[in-house]
Amino acid sequence: MSVQRDERLPARFEQLHVGIVLYDPETGAVLDANERIESMFGYDVATLREMAIDEYSANTQTESGAQLREWMRAAAAGEPQQCQWRVKRADGELIWTEIRLSQYGPQGQPCVLAEVFDVTDHYTATRRVGLFSRVLRHNLSNDVTVIAGRAENIRGEADERRVLTDAEAIRRKAGEVARLTESVKQIDRAMAGTVADRTVENATDAVTEVVERVGERYPDASVTVTERDEMWVHIDDAFDHALTHAVDNAIRHDDVDPSVEVTVGASPNTGRVEIRVADTAPPIPDTELDAIDDLTQTTTTAHGSGTGLFVMKWCVESLGGELRFDRYDGGNVVTVYLPPKTP
Repeated sequence: MSVQRDERLPARFEQLHVGIVLYDPETGAVLDANERIESMFGYDVATLREMAIDEYSANTQTESGAQLREWMRAAAAGEPQQCQWRVKRADGELIWTEIRLSQYGPQGQPCVLAEVFDVTDHYTATRRVGLFSRVLRHNLSNDVTVIAGRAENIRGEADERRVLTDAEAIRRKAGEVARLTESVKQIDRAMAGTVADRTVENATDAVTEVVERVGERYPDASVTVTERDEMWVHIDDAFDHALTHAVDNAIRHDDVDPSVEVTVGASPNTGRVEIRVADTAPPIPDTELDAIDDLTQTTTTAHGSGTGLFVMKWCVESLGGELRFDRYDGGNVVTVYLPPKTP
């Protein structure tokens, strides 16, 4: 991106602990930034001046670069703006930021001053509390209600067939509660993990280990692993939980002839580690995908039937990555993007 304007921040901005960026509101080009932004984004100022907003935004960012430029123009017109933005650092890791935009400079040709705060930890903790509250209010509450109702039927009914039916319902719901509890534990462990708990391993080897372990439970399923590029990633419990759920879901939801293809390579757009899990199962229902959308209002009639997708999403994000779901006539594709590491 070529930048025509030559604007610079005063030296005093280098003393601040908050990230400061000076933007051209018309093009969205970075005119200048302080050292805090360089450490936060992982790019030096000279590189940022040549980059478009979309190049350092997460691929799955809800809003586009056009939206951010629209906010910049509003700020340049004297209407301060505040928004959340997911930044893709130079090393491929994703962070959540809060950006406050305000007018800066002369009225005739004002720039936009952006104060950028890294709110990743706060954002993660808030969503974590929200998820646990959602699980307790809906999934767990509903399952316990079914268990209690069926138990009451058994106590009051003498009909043997009815007893067997209710007993089976209790067994099934008890299993769902047990899986729900384990999912919450997995999310909690993923969020509590630190870099010290991780090792750097070959991505294909790590994926193959998960696939082989899951495959032992489904001997009739066809699961293949293909390496397009040799990549290295951080491995910990979060990685294991995310890939296990991805592969297990792909096999378990195909009742006819389970076939799963797992591909490991470099993302053509970003160079991040791309782990693609393609299946032949029925498309994931809208209610399941909507339930993991932060903007969705979960109600007693619209929420995911389980927490497997939550576990995948949260575990991947705890590693600085992101998760993408695609559906097509022949099945689903779950793609995990992770920051590449040096062996």
